[in-house]
Amino acid sequence: MSGDQLPQNALLVLGASEEHIPLYQEAARRGIPTIAVDMRSDAPAFPFADAAMKISTRDADAIAEALGDTRPAGIVAGATDAALPTWRVLGLRYGMPYVYPQAALAGLDKAAFHQVVASCGIAGYGWAAGGDPGEVAAKAARLRFPLMVKPVDGSGSKGVTRVTHPDGLPAAIARARAHSVSQTVIAEEFIHGRQLTIDLFLQGGKSVMTCIKDQLLVAGRSVVRRISTAQLSPQEHRRLKEVAERLCRALGITDGPANFDLVLGEDGQGRIVEANPRLSGDSIPRLHEAALSVNVVGALIALALGEPFDAYLKPTRNAHAGVELLGSPLDVEGELVTWEGVSEARNVPGVTGIELYAQPGDPVHPHDQSGHKIGMITAAGPSPAEVSVALDKASSLLRPIIRPTREVS
Repeated sequence: MSGDQLPQNALLVLGASEEHIPLYQEAARRGIPTIAVDMRSDAPAFPFADAAMKISTRDADAIAEALGDTRPAGIVAGATDAALPTWRVLGLRYGMPYVYPQAALAGLDKAAFHQVVASCGIAGYGWAAGGDPGEVAAKAARLRFPLMVKPVDGSGSKGVTRVTHPDGLPAAIARARAHSVSQTVIAEEFIHGRQLTIDLFLQGGKSVMTCIKDQLLVAGRSVVRRISTAQLSPQEHRRLKEVAERLCRALGITDGPANFDLVLGEDGQGRIVEANPRLSGDSIPRLHEAALSVNVVGALIALALGEPFDAYLKPTRNAHAGVELLGSPLDVEGELVTWEGVSEARNVPGVTGIELYAQPGDPVHPHDQSGHKIGMITAAGPSPAEVSVALDKASSLLRPIIRPTREVS
């Protein structure tokens, strides 16, 4: 589509994955036209946009060229790290009301973020990073095993390997480098403890919406399976919120969303594992809506357009909520034949929403990274136990029937 055919006064959305669909839906609800940018011709959110440009979200110059004389009313990125530098570049280029902060880009480099954490006086743990595989392996071998080996600029569990012995480092480093744009790898000591994630939406440097959640992983993998509101003492909640606000200030985030993964260790110390200086993925905005009746997607759009956004973030509910992320039960590539039990799962008491990302005939990958999920279930209730029961029941009823596309060895 040429620039003169694009809608005027539109919201330019950098990304069109399934995670971005709520952005397009919210914009449509408010009567705001949208222009979607994604390099994939089959991007799931394209049908929800008023116009689409098949361009990489990393390529700011190509996006500007395609826009031509069209000037967007606002620019926004959702749950994607790749688009964040472009968000800033285009925001400056077009003089947008909101420009993504330069300092926040340190959150995209795991090694740089470790240095940010240390500068804030927050407890850390052993790590080694670099672009030379031999040097990284030598440094990593001196750390305390097990280690998590990752691409330094990766997200969504892509290229992540848990290593229990130095002999496993070369293969893990090669795998991580294959998933890194910069071909840089980081090895981090594995921290035992309770896995949490903190989501914030800031205004004027203070969080006006904070939600802390427990994370459960797929058995034997580093990908998240279930996220649910955490039971913490008021003192612990306040302490973790203050830590997250301190990190946001160090990253230059005064307005907008951010989230941090951390482990509450057996020594009671919270150690920050990763920063995501953006809106959360994995349907967490749906969880926030179910638990607190807040609209972080609406707030983000308002921020991008230069409008007041605090009204979207005032909680009117105080419930527990959780999200079950659905993936293939197979360890090999497959094809979705059908979904069974959809209506039964929707009728489970406490279930507030079901979204299916894969349709019959779609290829389905093993659930070894966040981007390979094929659906989600959201539930809410007065207690964590009731939410857990609802998610267990609904996920047992909702069954993806998947045909392997190659033989299981």
